[in-house]
Amino acid sequence: MKAIILAAGAGKRLAKYTKGLPKCMLEFNGKTLIQMQIDTLRSCGISDIIIVKGYMPEKINVQGVRCYINEDYANTNMVETLMRTEEEMNDEILVCYGDILYEKRIIEQILEASIDIGVAVDKDYWEYWKARLDNPEKDTESLVIDKEGKIIELGEGSCSKDKAKVRYVGLIKFSKKGIESFKKVYHENKKRYFDKNEPWLKSESFKKAYMTCVLQALVNTGYRVEPIIISRGWLEFDTEEDYEKYNQWLKEDTLDRFFNFGN
Repeated sequence: MKAIILAAGAGKRLAKYTKGLPKCMLEFNGKTLIQMQIDTLRSCGISDIIIVKGYMPEKINVQGVRCYINEDYANTNMVETLMRTEEEMNDEILVCYGDILYEKRIIEQILEASIDIGVAVDKDYWEYWKARLDNPEKDTESLVIDKEGKIIELGEGSCSKDKAKVRYVGLIKFSKKGIESFKKVYHENKKRYFDKNEPWLKSESFKKAYMTCVLQALVNTGYRVEPIIISRGWLEFDTEEDYEKYNQWLKEDTLDRFFNFGN
């Protein structure tokens, strides 16, 4: 299996702490986010690791990984960053975001799942969401699983709590068959929408597509996208408030409610 870490972002909402650094180079508990991710992946037996850089690529210096660059990171989004590695998509793929930490047990659970397109979803995220955000109800995102156990909707913002019983956490597993389906749907839509400056599904445009929108396009096309249901064990570093709260929880020894470095 190959792991592809999407680390092209500048992290503008973390500017106080990432001045002159890519977001993934933020330090937490003595290590950078990117190094912690790589250490976790390697501890799970994943040695083929790829980083896709964008903002200030020269600042991301990690040993034993391969790198690609999305030079157009400022005008694109996660999907275009991932597609910079299309030549690598000939094996099982684990897609990770550069600003999210995961416990080892989460990666192990994902690796054990025998499915073609698997999306990690947290069934127990709401306490973390309430502790992290001042107005958690305003930052909900739909993820609906039908009675057959497949995902039928995801990525709709400010939705009802009923549509947000689980949370997308930015970890996607593709089998060889699954990544071929992903590429097929991507290229079919790229031909039609890439040069159009108009909304595409829930994204501002296809060029700026969110990963959840391509997953929704897979669902809409008839492919089976399945949840890998986890319970806590992850942290997203999106804002200065996130970083300050996580450091405060570390200091208070309360972080392990949501994330445990030993797991």
